Amino acid sequence: MLAKRPKLNGSPRRAVLALLAGAAGTALSGCAAIIGAGAPPRLFRLSSKNTFPEDVPKVDWQLVVEPASAPASINSNRIGLMESEFRFNYYADANWVDRAPVMVQKLIIESFDNSKGIVGVGPESIGLRPDFVLKPELREFQAHSEGANHNVIIVINARLVQLPERKIVAVANFSRTESVPAGELGPVINAFDNSLGKVMKRLVIWTLEEGEKVWQEGLATQKRAGRRTID
Repeated sequence: MLAKRPKLNGSPRRAVLALLAGAAGTALSGCAAIIGAGAPPRLFRLSSKNTFPEDVPKVDWQLVVEPASAPASINSNRIGLMESEFRFNYYADANWVDRAPVMVQKLIIESFDNSKGIVGVGPESIGLRPDFVLKPELREFQAHSEGANHNVIIVINARLVQLPERKIVAVANFSRTESVPAGELGPVINAFDNSLGKVMKRLVIWTLEEGEKVWQEGLATQKRAGRRTID
């Protein structure tokens, strides 16, 4: 004789749904506990460069600064730390206010404004009619753990492109390394700020000098062409 099945209260379908609902509620309460645990990360931003020599070139052309390209490890709002030659990690409970390439683009534009060397500069979204495009590449933007120190390394490779031909007219690499004692995040952020400031200062001056050189060569070529037409 077959054993009788135990009776369920209500229909089998309602019983199964009740069990699933209970399990889901338990799971959600567990997730909420995990999500709510811990304090939110501290947010840090860096500053633009605001001190430039008085002999910075004053130019009449306009410039678009593109967002910096970057490898995936630093294309993030997290603050990178190389713990060894092959291990990339991040500082705990600390983020940049934006993804590093976007933050750097904004700071480069602000630094151009602060130089007083160019009026027409900005991102592509503001609708400039640019004569040049600056393409920065953020190759290094992290600290390296070296014994008792953390070495902050910033490397930006830059390409200056002339429009409308989209011809690369100048290429340069800018880098800076600063060492601070390990253990405190404050000195690390200060080292990022100081290093990026020095890199951006050199980048701004280089861009204005190289762009102006190409711009003046173009004006001279147009002038010579006009004379030949008149003759």
